[in-house]
Amino acid sequence: MSKYADVYLCPILEENIPAYKKMATAAGKVFMKHGALRYREYIASDLDVQDVVPFPKSVKLKEGETLIYAAVEFKSEAQRNKAMKAIMADPVMAAICGPDDRPLFDFKRMVYGGFKVLVDL
Repeated sequence: MSKYADVYLCPILEENIPAYKKMATAAGKVFMKHGALRYREYIASDLDVQDVVPFPKSVKLKEGETLIYAAVEFKSEAQRNKAMKAIMADPVMAAICGPDDRPLFDFKRMVYGGFKVLVDL
C-alpha cells in the first residue's frame, strides 16, 4: 500500500498571508485529527528560474501575489478518500471555510492533484 499525498499550489495576495496562515494552521489540525500523516504548507522564496516552466506561470501569478505550496500526506489513497469525507463534514472545517468568509486566494487558479509516493527515503 503506497502512501498518498494531496498537493496544492495556491496564488495568494501577500497581504492575505497572516490570515491564510491562521486558516491553514486550523485546517491542518482538522486534517491531522482525521488521519493525515503530515500536513505542510510552504511559501515561495525562489521563483525566478530559467529554462523551465516557472511556478508563477502555471498559476498566472499577479503583481502583489506569492505562491503557497501545500502537501498533505496520508497512509494510502483509500485512507485519504475516507479521511476527506470526515474532514469536509467536520464542523471546525465548516467554520474555517464558511460561506461568509471571502476567499483568501483565487480557487480558479489553484492547481491541485493527488499523488502516490514514488520514492520515500
